[in-house]
Amino acid sequence: MGAAVMGRQSRKAEKMRHFNSQTIIKLINIGLMLFCLWFISLPQSVWAMSTQDEIDMGQREAVEVERQIPLVKDSALQERVQKIGLRLAKVSERPDLPYTFKVLDSTEVNAFAIPGGFIYVYKGLIDLMPSDDELAGVIGHELGHIVKRHAIKEMEKGTGMNLLLALLTKGRDMLLQGVTMEMLMAHYSRNDEREADYLGFQHSTHAGYSPYAMLMGLEKLSKIDATYQSDLFSDHPEGKERVRLMKKYLAEAHIHPFVKGDEKAGVVYEGNWQLPEFTATVAGSTPLYRAYSAAGQIYQLTRLKNLSEEHFIASPDNDGVGIYYDDQLLFVITEEDATVHNLSVDDFASTVIQSLQEWVVLQQSKPNQSSADM
Repeated sequence: MGAAVMGRQSRKAEKMRHFNSQTIIKLINIGLMLFCLWFISLPQSVWAMSTQDEIDMGQREAVEVERQIPLVKDSALQERVQKIGLRLAKVSERPDLPYTFKVLDSTEVNAFAIPGGFIYVYKGLIDLMPSDDELAGVIGHELGHIVKRHAIKEMEKGTGMNLLLALLTKGRDMLLQGVTMEMLMAHYSRNDEREADYLGFQHSTHAGYSPYAMLMGLEKLSKIDATYQSDLFSDHPEGKERVRLMKKYLAEAHIHPFVKGDEKAGVVYEGNWQLPEFTATVAGSTPLYRAYSAAGQIYQLTRLKNLSEEHFIASPDNDGVGIYYDDQLLFVITEEDATVHNLSVDDFASTVIQSLQEWVVLQQSKPNQSSADM
């Protein structure tokens, strides 16, 4: 009997130990789950990167970029892009970062931003968009990614999980370990891209570039062959939506005059007023893009305090005749443009200037309002 009793007591003790160990494991799992839920719910400010952290990381990655891809050996081009970029940075929400804007020697149509103020433009993109206005739109877009810390926010989302993993694995896979250039330049979300588009429009327009610059760039990029992969714009259905949104931003900002047309003819108009249409392709710019460019330059005149119809002049240009307001080149007209209207290029220039004078009278008849209603 004593042995039987002892056996029963031993089995009972074993069951109790098993019960206690399973209970303890369950309690530990519940506690760990609650801890995870609490940890993940902490505000991102707990592990947010400081501006100096962002700059330091950006500097390291910029060195790696320039080690892998050479810079264009054209000091004039590098200075031009740097000048455009700094002009945009001054009107941004983060003007105090140590910005650098550089051109990479690659035919790829691309540009990208590294956190901390480092922006790179490929030579292939500059070939596609040769004007300062178009470059300002693209650089302003990349600047938008830095201003809104898009890449940093994506990294911070993963940082909380990295910290948790480090705690659960006793220090392995520590914070920021494995951050690579590929992660920094990962595809942004559609919302991030659209926000950067809007900021590209804002930055370029506020810096004094054409308000149509961003739209011109988006339309060019949206027409790149679908087989060509560009981080800027490889999703064609989304490209059309981004073009539509940019036209909406222009309308909301009351940008005028307006533009209509296609690859064969581009027209600048406002109400019943219309500038004689562009029909020639000049230096790779189609009639529609020439119309966008002209409309952007004419819009800049609305910023002048003493706009006058007496200041328009015509002057010979390599491609035809340049139309100026004082010393500001608005656009160039060609023999082909004039031929469509059965006029010589000089007579056509006179017709264009008369039309611009009528536009000035139209502006002077409007109630006083801010021309840069952004």
